[in-house]
Amino acid sequence: MSTARILVVEDNPMNSMLVRDILQHRGHEVLEAATIEAGRAMLRGDSIDLVLMDVEFPGGGGVALLREIRDDPSLAQLPIVAVTALAMRGDRERLVAAGFDGYISKPIDTRAFGPTVEAFLRRLGETDAT
Repeated sequence: MSTARILVVEDNPMNSMLVRDILQHRGHEVLEAATIEAGRAMLRGDSIDLVLMDVEFPGGGGVALLREIRDDPSLAQLPIVAVTALAMRGDRERLVAAGFDGYISKPIDTRAFGPTVEAFLRRLGETDAT
């Protein structure tokens, strides 16, 4: 698996640190945004391979940012995976229907998280190659 630039949009510092540590240990470059506004700004300035985004934020959610990204022709194809504590029946399907490319539930399983993210990267890379 080659190195990927991954933007993590997460307002919980402990979750952000855990995700960063796991992905950096696996050789990926991790950019972090603690707010929707910071995530929006980073998307404009950096080349990103994958976004891992929490869904629940104070004052506005990740779904709103997702819609902005999907409506922007220069960002519309950017792969975005929801990383969320929303784990009730139907949440995964609702988030994928909203436009997320995938779903990872919290609490994060530290053993499975890295391989799961890399599986998304491989799958999305295969889509780009076709």
